[in-house]
Amino acid sequence: MNREELMGKFKAIATNPRKQLDYYLSQGKKVIGCFPLYTPDEIVYASGMIPFGIWGAECKVSKAKRYYPAYICGILQTNLELGLQGALDGLSGVLITVLCDSLKCASQNWKLGVPQIEMIPVIHPQNRQSDAGKRFLLEQYQKILCKMEEISGKKIQGEDLRAAIKIYNAHRIAMREFAELASTYPKDISAKYRNYVIKSGYFMDKAEHAKLVRELINSFKDIPAKKFRGVRVVTTGIIADSENLLEILNENKICIAADEIAHESRQFRVDVSEEEEPLESLANQFCDMYGCSTLIGGKIRRGEYIKELVQKNSAHGVIVFMTKFCDPEEYDYPMLKKTLDEAGIPTLLIEVDKQVRNYEQARTSIQTFAEILRQ
Repeated sequence: MNREELMGKFKAIATNPRKQLDYYLSQGKKVIGCFPLYTPDEIVYASGMIPFGIWGAECKVSKAKRYYPAYICGILQTNLELGLQGALDGLSGVLITVLCDSLKCASQNWKLGVPQIEMIPVIHPQNRQSDAGKRFLLEQYQKILCKMEEISGKKIQGEDLRAAIKIYNAHRIAMREFAELASTYPKDISAKYRNYVIKSGYFMDKAEHAKLVRELINSFKDIPAKKFRGVRVVTTGIIADSENLLEILNENKICIAADEIAHESRQFRVDVSEEEEPLESLANQFCDMYGCSTLIGGKIRRGEYIKELVQKNSAHGVIVFMTKFCDPEEYDYPMLKKTLDEAGIPTLLIEVDKQVRNYEQARTSIQTFAEILRQ
């Protein structure tokens, strides 16, 4: 496929995940839904099933209002709405983490409201650096492995897990290279199309997605980057996949030089060791994660990591996409802002909500921020 065809395919999958789900179901494959954040997708993949990301949708919430108060983040409200409306029927199960209070509610609301799709809890330890925390996580992953065997009807062998880890690491490497490519070719890969490539990976077999991403990367070989007369920013937050919002970045000639978004680079920045026992490697990957508002500790604090990203990628500022009603993000923001202010890095806070499509107020803020950065 040429570059235009590849970009069209990424867009088609990112904007119509139900069609992709139906595609796998038509092949006789079982599919497991994966809520944010840090589900052990490799265990699902090793069982022969397809992990399928569920990170909300831009839709109105009606049925889910019976289960949630208004002040719950839109990702979880719309996830439940999709389940209640039958938009996710066909899934053989759904993995739900409990890394925040809202996710704890999500697991129980799903169990009650969407009984046709079994809920499998993913319980991570917050004290990740202790031996007890790692042992606890290993026990949880073993339970999930047994549940995947039960659903798939396949015994998961060590070589199955090792093969899955290898495929996922290859995908992570490809995605990191793509993120650099998008930063180098902002006139060819806009913020919106950058998101299509990343988001489509949640709905595809990782080997298939990595192959397409490699094709896209190779299509830019020996092609000089067009001169970009805009500004470069680092983005951070939980999610920023609104087409309308990202189009505002494009309109104001803002290039995403790098990101620290949970839905984006945070998912592929830490590899899984291929040398250790597979489940232990997966547990260590989670314990080594850093710079996340939902996790305690880590070798690098989020503010320091973003400061490094700004400096490394010659960015002019930082845009924080704050998910509305996300307690971990709201608690983390003052410390993040303090670190960036002390470093003299301009910061813009934009509130995002899955139930909002009109970002006219954000448009004014982003336009003003871009003009300030150009001075």
